[in-house]
Amino acid sequence: MKGSDVVIEGVSKSFGDFEVLKDINLEIKKGEFFSLLGPSGCGKTTLLRIIAGFEAPDEGKLTLDGGDVLSLPPNKRATNTVFQNYALFPHLTVFENVAFSPRLKGVSASEIKNKVEEYLQLVRLEGHAGKKPNQLSGGQKQRVAIARALINEPRVLLLDEPLSALDAKLRQHMLIELDRIHDEIGITFIYVTHDQQEALSVSDRLAVMDHGDILQIGTPHEIYESPAKDFIARFIGETNLFDATVISVEKMNREWVEYMAELEIPELGRIKVTTVDEIKPGQTVSFTIRPEKIVITTDKPATNRVDINYFQGKVDEPIYSGFQTKFYVKVFDKTIIRVIKQHANYSDEGPAIRWKDTVFLSWSADDGYIVEVKS
Repeated sequence: MKGSDVVIEGVSKSFGDFEVLKDINLEIKKGEFFSLLGPSGCGKTTLLRIIAGFEAPDEGKLTLDGGDVLSLPPNKRATNTVFQNYALFPHLTVFENVAFSPRLKGVSASEIKNKVEEYLQLVRLEGHAGKKPNQLSGGQKQRVAIARALINEPRVLLLDEPLSALDAKLRQHMLIELDRIHDEIGITFIYVTHDQQEALSVSDRLAVMDHGDILQIGTPHEIYESPAKDFIARFIGETNLFDATVISVEKMNREWVEYMAELEIPELGRIKVTTVDEIKPGQTVSFTIRPEKIVITTDKPATNRVDINYFQGKVDEPIYSGFQTKFYVKVFDKTIIRVIKQHANYSDEGPAIRWKDTVFLSWSADDGYIVEVKS
């Protein structure tokens, strides 16, 4: 594996009275595609700049493969950074931009030619070597920036919101390209983004940040399906989130320890949810159910299973998006529940659901999730 392990221990950083990073501890594995995800101002770019050497922490430790690198300047670290604004030299050709760093290091002309051709081929720009940046599209400029960073053969590639200047379709295409490049070269990628879809799409693991803290580290599946905090449940995708009181807890007879809990939600009434966490009657918890896990029908479901939650409501607003329809359903004339129905085929698997229709919502106890215990 060509990449490096990156270990961050107790890193804190303030600008004046503003604490940007608060005792950050993080281990990134060799060759991993790791994302730092969070809203603007959460500290993710500052953390990336500390790894790159553009900022120094107020305290803490940073090691690459076990070696402390905090005393090293950016050009002496085994890292390279791809910036949001490309940072290309406008007067140089694509070839000259990519060759710039090897030339500074005194690499021979023949070796530079071979290496530039290799990395332009990697980013699929071999036919554009003689063009200037103003002759390239946004996606092509970003590929040049990636090739220019990779030609230095870093063990860690740092990507700071590299796709934010591109339109939605081009971002999706470039995400696929980034994933392909990562798979081909095998070094460690650390990717900063505020876009949760980007992070979920390409990451082996990710850290969700807010106000200078890391709230949760996990795989995309773990972060989406098992959010550790209310903030994460809201920030990652869409969800229905409620405060609830635990009414009863029953241990289930399964191969692993799991509980069936009954919750009282002021806006909805009583629901069932399974959980692997030990909770007790009387505790206040956060409960979430993702919109795509809720079944919406115009007919009352026939099943009487005790682990299915049922509610009747009225469609307050349907929003058609081609591949799916999002329904805002009003329950008990006051509570809005969001439901997403995917369109698998033309016939849409049943009658159309329209504005003001009376509908039935249902979901399994296994599909809801207790986010956190509050008291």
